[in-house]
Amino acid sequence: MTIKVMIVDDQMMVREGFSVLLNAMPDIEVVGEAVNGREAVTKVAELRPDVVLMDIRMPELNGIEATREIAATHPEARVLVLTTFDLDEYVYQALRAGASGFLLKDASARQLAEGVRVVASGEALLAPTVTRRLINEFSKLAQAPRIASVAQLGELTERETEVLALIAQGLSNAEIASHLVVAESTIKTHVSRILVKLGLRDRTQAAVFAYEARLVTPG
Repeated sequence: MTIKVMIVDDQMMVREGFSVLLNAMPDIEVVGEAVNGREAVTKVAELRPDVVLMDIRMPELNGIEATREIAATHPEARVLVLTTFDLDEYVYQALRAGASGFLLKDASARQLAEGVRVVASGEALLAPTVTRRLINEFSKLAQAPRIASVAQLGELTERETEVLALIAQGLSNAEIASHLVVAESTIKTHVSRILVKLGLRDRTQAAVFAYEARLVTPG
């Protein structure tokens, strides 16, 4: 299957550069572009992309608000946040808004394509070392109430709690299965139950939840 991608950035050079790189991949097709968040929300409804590459700082409607609207109205579209450096002060808020991960704008063509594939598959693009540092720094800045509470953790079984902690450390389903010596299908079932019990959209929000609930601590 071809992965349909939409690029959202107010800089033409960035849009054109990413478009050329991604269209060179046999399994990826850029189906559209947008110059701001408001246009992105409209075009997602029209084009139905699988992945939206979303800049954060844009006029009219920033990437955080656009991500929040897309996550609410078109949850099938995975948002991959673009940032110029690994501690962009808004990335944490974008993850809470429903983004499935983030990618540096100076990523190589291989990293860009692989990031799109990872997010399109339903996984979270969360580099453990960067994510722990990011959440540690910017959870302090979040204006909205925390999505996590210690009480909610009590709804999980011991094994589900263990899986949630491993998700927060950036492990994939296959890596978690290997770590716990169980089948990958078993882990997928655990992840699905965790999301339902905690009322979360995807494993990215599950990772944020784990940090906010202090199930794991940034290192």
